[in-house]
Amino acid sequence: MSEVQLRIDGSRVAVFQEAQRIQGNFIHRSEKRLLLWLAEKTPAKVNSDHLTAIGALGMLLSGASYALSAYTQYGLLLSCAFLAVNWLGDSLDGTLARFRNRQRPRYGFYVDHVIDCFGVTALLGGMGLGGCMQPLIASWVLIAYLLLSSEIFLATYALCRFEMSFLGLGPTELRILLGVGNVYVFFYPSVHPFGLRFSLFDFGGMCGAIGMLGIAIVSAVRHGRALYAAERLR
Repeated sequence: MSEVQLRIDGSRVAVFQEAQRIQGNFIHRSEKRLLLWLAEKTPAKVNSDHLTAIGALGMLLSGASYALSAYTQYGLLLSCAFLAVNWLGDSLDGTLARFRNRQRPRYGFYVDHVIDCFGVTALLGGMGLGGCMQPLIASWVLIAYLLLSSEIFLATYALCRFEMSFLGLGPTELRILLGVGNVYVFFYPSVHPFGLRFSLFDFGGMCGAIGMLGIAIVSAVRHGRALYAAERLR
């Protein structure tokens, strides 16, 4: 870990300590090899900022494609394509920076995750507008996502540990699951899991919201106990 000084407003000085990245998702090793290969092939005139912008645009257009699915089911397939664009930009930007030794850990962490929060909001908003998911359920998923994100960001600051996956699932696996769901709903739009009145996306959204909320609570308790033990008053 490295410490870097950042001068704010010409007077105050903040010390930055880069957090340890904890990544244990299922396809991490295969994905890392692919991203390194792509970084090697990326033209010199393309930099990480370009890729970050591409990733953000991909997420926004994926949300727009879900909204379009209210008029045509092909919006679901279009969303798959833009999820792939989002993966390319969002995953390759950091890899390219590390490959070229052009890292900006504060800027990269901040910009990536601010964009992610806005992007997921646009994605779930599109799903609600397009009728893929009931607006109330989409709101629950967004709230759970933002609560989990808040816990991750606070733990990154307080513990210098940036956990990028839970239960073997990371952003890439979630994109894959969402893409598979898009294709399934394209061919079977009236699926109701276990005979419930909820659609496939409604059911998946509720499971996802419960899962993210549960992980946020467990992580908050675990991290709170660790910090209490580390700073116990005597």
